[in-house]
Amino acid sequence: MDGFEDLEVWKKCRQLRIEVSELLKRFPDEEKYRLIDQLKRASRSITANIAEGHGRFHYLDNIKFCRNARGYLNEVLDHLICACDEIIIDADQKNI
Repeated sequence: MDGFEDLEVWKKCRQLRIEVSELLKRFPDEEKYRLIDQLKRASRSITANIAEGHGRFHYLDNIKFCRNARGYLNEVLDHLICACDEIIIDADQKNI
């Protein structure tokens, strides 16, 4: 394995980020600085933390960034639940 791009977890989270980005295009304009911004930032932070952790030389540093990525993943889920609760998306879209 050479780079973080080879990590299966990074690939799956990249796909999630892409799907979230596509979903956000359908959100109402009034959510631009609310849920849209929060979801974009959180979904980008997942892959960014995995990449940064992979670049660290000590496994404990890597674990710290993987934990951060897991936190951002849960933040994305919470924002999608919020969007579902506010009838911006349906239940199927929440499960991307």
